[in-house]
Amino acid sequence: MNKLLSSFVCALTLAISAMTHVQAQTTFRVTTIPEEAATEQIRKFTPLATYLEKQLGMKVQFTPVTDYPAAVESLVNKKVDLVWFGGFTFVQASIRSGGKIVPLAQREEDTKFQSVFIAKTNSGIKSLADMKGKQISFGSQSSTSGHLMPRSFLLQANIDPEKDFKRVAYSGAHDATIASVVSGKVDAAALDITVWQKFVTENKVNTQDVNVFFTTPSYFNYNWSVHADMPIQQREKIKAALLALNPANPEHAEILKLNRATRYVSTSPENYKGLESAARSAGLLQ
Repeated sequence: MNKLLSSFVCALTLAISAMTHVQAQTTFRVTTIPEEAATEQIRKFTPLATYLEKQLGMKVQFTPVTDYPAAVESLVNKKVDLVWFGGFTFVQASIRSGGKIVPLAQREEDTKFQSVFIAKTNSGIKSLADMKGKQISFGSQSSTSGHLMPRSFLLQANIDPEKDFKRVAYSGAHDATIASVVSGKVDAAALDITVWQKFVTENKVNTQDVNVFFTTPSYFNYNWSVHADMPIQQREKIKAALLALNPANPEHAEILKLNRATRYVSTSPENYKGLESAARSAGLLQ
């Protein structure tokens, strides 16, 4: 009887293990850097996940992560299959993995991306130099448009945040950055231009009260990346699906609108070398 029970338990364990393996093989896992609140990430990327399900012929599961480093580690350790990275998080993931992160596609907007600095219109802040002695907020420390590039352009203007600002804060996300200026917690802040434009378009911020006083030069930014260990055939299938999104197709147009994209275009690791250099110059990479 004990032998029979033991055999049954063993068989059951093997069956569960096999089922788990099959599930792991048939579920495609997607995440993104948490540049906005988790509810907004889910709203933005769920339609894309549904689209990818049809294109890949398998279940696609979108799961937000808690912070930027978690997005990096999830792909480096192959806990997910596809990640929406900012340029800086792509660089971090590439370094952490020994060059094994492959960027597939970026929005056309990401070939000439910009950051904005905002402040209350009655603050007296009209230029980067006017920020000296003030309380300033960036987004996440790992954010390209909310920290790395704004810091890089400040340094180019001979402004050292740690020496020249009264206080430096990190909001963690672009929407929180806007809120920190609106509420008066900080005097000025830097963030992703597309998030700012979205807030203005949706009347979530009053530009008579808070507005842009400086827009940075352009740089390469976000991309969809996979791990190099993913089979090339699957990698190319994902890339083709992203590049096939057509604004003339109503379903595709909604996905692109949610992703704040006109369309997706091919990208390559070389596009992010400038960001890596900027990060090293700013002391954000050793």
